[in-house]
Amino acid sequence: MNHRHARQTQSILIVEDSEDDYEATIRAFKKTNLHNPVHWCKSGQEALDFLKAAGENSMPGLILLDLNMPGMDGRKTLELIKQDVKLKWIPVIVLTTSGDERDIDACYQIGANTYVQKPVNFDGLIEAIKRLKEYWFEIALLPKEEKRT
Repeated sequence: MNHRHARQTQSILIVEDSEDDYEATIRAFKKTNLHNPVHWCKSGQEALDFLKAAGENSMPGLILLDLNMPGMDGRKTLELIKQDVKLKWIPVIVLTTSGDERDIDACYQIGANTYVQKPVNFDGLIEAIKRLKEYWFEIALLPKEEKRT
């Protein structure tokens, strides 16, 4: 399997408590022809439980993480992912409404790979997803499966 095809079949984990935001993201995926399998977790704790239960073959290739969620927020979720030797290799894109410099700095210090402020309208979301797709699934080189552990 070539590297590009492997990236197109890797799943994406969306950690988002808002059903409306999740559905908008899925619509944006379809509009930009991003057809990777998607898993949806509605909280940070649900995401960690999912990741810890996932086998090597079902581990997502990318995580889209909201920051502001009830219970365990995205900051703590990000911190726990990046501290876990089996999970820290997964690229985490923080996709949130916050443009606060303190949030941006904190997320990068914890280990976020990218920080994107959610656009205010659907056309902006489509453009953001298109650029994320181009970068993460067409340009960036990621570690091979066997090198991750």
